[in-house]
Amino acid sequence: MDIYEKISDLYDRKREIELGGGDERIEKQHAKGKLTARERIDLLVDPGTFVELNPFIEHRTVDFGMANQKGPGDGVVTGYGKVNGRAIYLFSQDFTVFGGALGEMHAMKIANVMDLAAKNGAPFIGLNDSGGARIQEGVVSLDGYGHIFYRNAIYSGVIPQISVIMGPCAGGAVYSPAITDFVFMVDKTSQMFITGPKVIETVTGEKISSEDLGGSKVHNAISGNAHFRAETEQEILQQVRDLLSFLPQNNDEKPPRLEADQADDYRPDLTDIIPFDAIRPYDIRKVIEQVVDQDSFMEVQKEFARNVVIGLARIKGEVVGLVCNQPKVMAGGLDINSSDKAARFIRFCDSFNIPIITFEDVTGFFPGIKQEHGGIIRHGAKILYAYSEATVPKMTVILRKAYGGAYVALNSKSIGADLVFSWPNAEIAVMGPQGAANVIFSREIAQSDNPEQTRATKIEEYREKFANPYVAAARGMVDDVIDPRDTRIKLIQALDMMRNKKETRPAKKHGNIPL
Repeated sequence: MDIYEKISDLYDRKREIELGGGDERIEKQHAKGKLTARERIDLLVDPGTFVELNPFIEHRTVDFGMANQKGPGDGVVTGYGKVNGRAIYLFSQDFTVFGGALGEMHAMKIANVMDLAAKNGAPFIGLNDSGGARIQEGVVSLDGYGHIFYRNAIYSGVIPQISVIMGPCAGGAVYSPAITDFVFMVDKTSQMFITGPKVIETVTGEKISSEDLGGSKVHNAISGNAHFRAETEQEILQQVRDLLSFLPQNNDEKPPRLEADQADDYRPDLTDIIPFDAIRPYDIRKVIEQVVDQDSFMEVQKEFARNVVIGLARIKGEVVGLVCNQPKVMAGGLDINSSDKAARFIRFCDSFNIPIITFEDVTGFFPGIKQEHGGIIRHGAKILYAYSEATVPKMTVILRKAYGGAYVALNSKSIGADLVFSWPNAEIAVMGPQGAANVIFSREIAQSDNPEQTRATKIEEYREKFANPYVAAARGMVDDVIDPRDTRIKLIQALDMMRNKKETRPAKKHGNIPL
């Protein structure tokens, strides 16, 4: 056999590998509304940039009839490519080969490409579509998961890690996505759960479908395990590309800057968005739209803990992370879920050098027996911890209300804010004027001939004397009281001024966040 025959044989072998489980299984995959592993890669990366690694790897199992079963690539495609011209590493599980089940060599391929991503300082993306651990391989498949989990944890905060759930993801397989920074899901075709519906019915007697147990809506709106969802795989992979455009390659870099938005930075509409009456709701997204570059806001976990809005955006071309109270849901108060949501996002931004801007309009931590017994103290402390730990530029804009412990927790000067701005109508106090007046002046109100009139007078007296931004500004807790219409201008100036900020923390192995 001469060299040309050898080359021809090489291409024959590669074509066989690229077919995965064969035409019949590919057709079944398409019939479910799902793309193949390689079709997904083609949609994710820039055209012509994908380079495959370890395509010839095969399983080594001989038990349970596996000796005679071929599995091209051992059920996973790994390699590297480019997204928006920047390097990324990835794996894409192939459901047409052994149902994408993870075995020893399958896991080794993933671990190898994760190591390459970390060594080269590039984001790592996992396209998950797997039946779970390969039962025929026994404990070595579980050991394979361990090698992946370990790398997810060790490389956390070093390179961005993104999981895209594009089929079933059950049992131990779900823990890798849970450790990664962001989880994407596709409606109706992707699910995540520790134990499936059949096991749950056997153990507890509860009946539920796979979709109702662990579908995209469940994890985006109820559990908070996922961050994004879309109706089709094409849409979800475009969302991944969009997200990557905001992120640096690794923790040693800053996010990519775009050409500055040339629109006028003075925003007169801001004065009309927020009602002057402190108890009237409004949508914080309207404030965000006025402050950030046009169409640049990418909201994260939009459906979960909706009393807080988080996401990535650009201001004059600079990437920022936004943490905002949402007054139209629970009056913007902080509860268990919103505390977790905000704290994890703050830590992500800090890991990857993304400045954090907080838009504050908060009544406090949400009261109730369920919240107290559920551990609101511990969960609320996560926000305090996350802001205090963060060393990126941190700015707060107090829009209207800033009461009690929630005021302290939401990036106040005392826990490390670099700059705190306040609108002139803001109320900054231990509690709202009504509650404070009822406590401080309770005797006077009770003994008055006209209690309601006295109460109203005392509420206004407290508001004028204490619940305004000038008291806090006089003590240095607010850096400046600003015209709302200048908010974008002030933030542009702040971002420019703090572009080279450096801040260190005491040397330690790591802190102990109240999990």
